[in-house]
Amino acid sequence: MITTALRSLWDEPRAADPPPPARRDRVLVGVLMVAALLEGVFVEDVTWRPVATVVAIALAPVLLWRRTHPLACVVVGLGTGLFLGLASQLAGVSGVGLTTMTYVLVLVYALVRWGSGRQIVVGLVVAAAVSGFSAVTDYTGPAELFGGLAVLAAVVAGGAAFRYRAESRRRAFDQVRSQERVGLARELHDSVAHHVSAIAVQAQTGRTMARKRPEAAIEALEVIEGEASRTLAEMRAMVRVLRDGAPADYAPRPGVADLRSLARRDPVPVVDVELAGDLAGIRPQVDAAGYRIAQEALTNALRHARNASRVEIRVAEDAGRLRLRVSDDGQVDPARPASHGFGLLGMSERVNLLGGTLRAGPAPGGGWAVDAELPAEAER
Repeated sequence: MITTALRSLWDEPRAADPPPPARRDRVLVGVLMVAALLEGVFVEDVTWRPVATVVAIALAPVLLWRRTHPLACVVVGLGTGLFLGLASQLAGVSGVGLTTMTYVLVLVYALVRWGSGRQIVVGLVVAAAVSGFSAVTDYTGPAELFGGLAVLAAVVAGGAAFRYRAESRRRAFDQVRSQERVGLARELHDSVAHHVSAIAVQAQTGRTMARKRPEAAIEALEVIEGEASRTLAEMRAMVRVLRDGAPADYAPRPGVADLRSLARRDPVPVVDVELAGDLAGIRPQVDAAGYRIAQEALTNALRHARNASRVEIRVAEDAGRLRLRVSDDGQVDPARPASHGFGLLGMSERVNLLGGTLRAGPAPGGGWAVDAELPAEAER
C-alpha cells in the first residue's frame, strides 16, 4: 500500500493553471526586503551582519516564481540556507542568517501546492536534508527541534490541503461543464435529426412529383437546400460541444414559451413572466437554453434573495437575438456568488457554447439580476 501511494504521488501531475506573479506578490517581496534590511540594521546579535542581510534581501525575489517554478525556488532558497550553514561551520560560528529568512517556508508550501509529484518528492527530500543538517549542526534542545519539524510539517500539510481543495473544486466545475455540454449536444442531436427528417421527406416528395409537376421538384429542392444549410450549422455546433458518447434523449424539452408555467401569485415572492417578440422561430437549442437559464436564475433568486417580494422574468426576441432577464427586488446577500456558483457556471458554459453573453450581479436599482443574450438564428 505504501509503495502504491508513493508511486501515485510520483506520477501526480502539476496543479492546473498556476497563476503568474501578481501585484500582491511584489508587495510581499518588498515588505520582506524592508523587514530584512531593518533586522540587519537594528538587531544587535546578527552574525555576519552585512552578508546575512544582503543574502536575505537578494533571496526574497525568488518568491515571485514560487508557483511557476516551485522546485527550482525550493532548491535555491533552501540551498542558500544550507550554504550559510556550511560557511558558519567552517568559520566556527552559529546562527548565521536573519529571522526574516523563515520566508523560505513559503517556498515549501508553494512546492506542495503547485508542483508535480516528482517535484514534491525531490523538494521534500532537499527540505529534509537541510533540516537534518541544521538540527545536527545547530542543536539547541528537543523543544526547538520538534517545534521546527512541526512547523515544517504544518506547512506541507497546509499546501496539500489547499491543493486537494482546489482540485476537488476544479473537478466539480469540470463535471458541471461536461453535463452542460452533454445536454446541449443532445438538444443539437434532436435538432439535426429533425432537419434531416425534413430533408428526407422533401426528397421523397420531389421525386414523386417530378414527373407530374416539375415546379414541385424545384420547390422541394429549395426546401432541401435550406434544411441542409441549417443542418450543417447544427452539426458544426454539435461537433464543437459534444464531449460524451451518451445516447440522445428524445423526450420533448421545454422552451421559452414554457416559462409561463413558472409564473405564480402565491406564495411570496410573486413570479411574473413576460414574453415578447417572435419566439417561435428561434433555434431549438437556444429555445431550450433560454428556459434552463431562466429556470436556474429563478431558483437562485428564490433561494438567495432576502425579503424579495417579486421576481421578474423578461424574454424578448429582437433582431435575431434572444434577450433574457431575471431580476428580483430582494436585499443583496454579500455571500451570494456573482460568478463562481455551480449554477451560474453551468449557465455561463451553456451561453458561451451558443455564442452568447451572460451577466449576473447586483442590479443598479437594487436586488439581483441575471442578463443573458443569445443568437436566436442559426449560423449560415
